[in-house]
Amino acid sequence: MDPIANMLVRIKNAQGAGHEMVEVPFSNVKMAIAKILEERGFVGKVEKKGMKAKEKLEINLKYDQGAGAIQGIKRISKPGQRSYAPSQKIRSVRQGYGLAVISTSQGIMSDKDAKKKRIGGEILCEIW
Repeated sequence: MDPIANMLVRIKNAQGAGHEMVEVPFSNVKMAIAKILEERGFVGKVEKKGMKAKEKLEINLKYDQGAGAIQGIKRISKPGQRSYAPSQKIRSVRQGYGLAVISTSQGIMSDKDAKKKRIGGEILCEIW
C-alpha cells in the first residue's frame, strides 16, 4: 500500500462526502504535503494530534460555495514507477491553476518553488 496515495484518496473522498475534516496516520512526508496544500489554499488548518504510537494528521477541508476546493488529485510517482524531472522539465499543472508537489534534495516543495530555486526531484502528485 502506498501511504501518500492513501492520504490523497482520503482527502478526495472526504471532500466528496462533504466532511469538515479528515484524519490520516502521521508521517513527516504527509505533514509536508499537507502544509503545502494549506499554504496554497487547497485545505484549511493542518494539525498533528495524538501521542507517539497513535499520531494522526488532522486536515480541515475547505469548500467554495458548497464545492470542494480540490477538484482533482493525481499521484504521479508511484512505488512501482518513480517519476523524476529536472527543474527545466517541471511543467505547470492546469495552466498554473493547480500545483505539483515535488520531493527535492532540499525537502518537499511546490513546483513553483522548485523552479524558482532551480531544483529538480521526484514529482509526488498533482492537485488542481
